[in-house]
Amino acid sequence: MPGRTVDVCGVVFGGGMPVLIGGPCAVEGPDMLESCARAVVSAGASMLRGGAFKPRTSPWSFQGLGLEGLRLLGEVRSATGIPVVTEVMSAAQIEPALRCVDMLQVGARNMQNFPLLSEIGRAGCPVLLKRGFMSTVEEWLLAAEYVSREGNDKVVLCERGIRTFEPWTRNTFDISGLILARMTGGYPVMADPCHASGRRDLILPLSRAALAAGADGLMIEIHPDPAKALSDGDQSLDLEGFASLSSELRPAGGWARSQASGR
Repeated sequence: MPGRTVDVCGVVFGGGMPVLIGGPCAVEGPDMLESCARAVVSAGASMLRGGAFKPRTSPWSFQGLGLEGLRLLGEVRSATGIPVVTEVMSAAQIEPALRCVDMLQVGARNMQNFPLLSEIGRAGCPVLLKRGFMSTVEEWLLAAEYVSREGNDKVVLCERGIRTFEPWTRNTFDISGLILARMTGGYPVMADPCHASGRRDLILPLSRAALAAGADGLMIEIHPDPAKALSDGDQSLDLEGFASLSSELRPAGGWARSQASGR
């Protein structure tokens, strides 16, 4: 099946140049978000990620800033010009999110939230669809079909690791699943080595492996001070670490970037 491409404000997924997305797991406030955004732009990355709505296992964990987080993402997008992706967890969050960001993410816990997938399909916006941590490749691809059957083919998949019996990592990075999804579904496929491992020291080697296997790009969590992060600090790079990763892995032609805005 010929590979599809997805264009997000001039950043082309599946177009031959890998996409690098960086940003915090959760938007915690204006200063930290601005620091992350400036670091992402400075590193030559393609897009900014940031969570306004956070699905957390514990109801007592930080759940994100909600609509205020979206507002901050919209402001930093205007200030820097970089395209932004954020997660939504319900159909009600789609419209307010699209006023502030350029691409919606469906997280692992919502991969089979079929009403949400269908609503995103009808919205016609680009979507980053993460693989569920207990889902097969076939189930992942069928989830993508819930979006595309509504007439929206702007689907990018993201391999973020699956749950296995291995306790030394948060998840197990399924590189064969990444390859199969790309070959079988024809969608661009990103890799998230942060969730795949849960360990900062594995992010760079897993990133190398993903790109060598043909991934269409990487999504990396960063934070100005990972030790103080309200979410996923152990699997986040600091800003200098992100710049180093970008420099070390940058392909000869650079990371895919929007040309229209001069980034």
